[in-house]
Amino acid sequence: MILHGYFRSSAAYRTRIALNLKGVAYEQHDIDLRTGAQRSEAFLKLNPQGLVPALEVDGTVITQSTAILEWLDETFPEPALMPGDAIGRAQVRGMIGLIASDIHPLNNLRVLSELRGTFGADQAQIDAWAGRWMIPGFEALTALTARQGKGWLHGAAPTLADCYLIPQLYSARRFHVDLSPFPALTAIEERALVHPAFAAAHPDLQPGAD
Repeated sequence: MILHGYFRSSAAYRTRIALNLKGVAYEQHDIDLRTGAQRSEAFLKLNPQGLVPALEVDGTVITQSTAILEWLDETFPEPALMPGDAIGRAQVRGMIGLIASDIHPLNNLRVLSELRGTFGADQAQIDAWAGRWMIPGFEALTALTARQGKGWLHGAAPTLADCYLIPQLYSARRFHVDLSPFPALTAIEERALVHPAFAAAHPDLQPGAD
């Protein structure tokens, strides 16, 4: 199993967490987004969209982190990363969608490069843009975990929602977003950072890290 990713990609980060939680062995291939490696002919053959991550499994390729994580949970059922009940699974998917659809796409590399290149945004403006979309999302997650969480975003053990949360908090710090209003989320982060599966997935420990 080969994970094609980039050390700082939130989507690749969440995939590493899930692989580690499942105890699945994998090899990593670094796709350096800074140099445009995602647009190389070789990588586009793997993922025509030119995005990371892409997971090679037995001669086939799975793209999009949400599809990869769902495949992992179906293929390697223990430990389960989705609740056993339909309502719980729907609630976790709601948290995942909040991060993956409503926060993350607005602060990924493609969008930020467009803001810089087309609209001339400087770093302070980039940081403000990122915070503009992260903060309402974190507010909503705080309210949701107050209803559903018991130490993690949903329940008393990590779910796929936590695989999404931790990289988004890492990204928030990169853009100097003030996380002090979100103690429930940073408490989950503190718990995650001492969990072996989350700790081993940290960007600083990956191939290509600065």
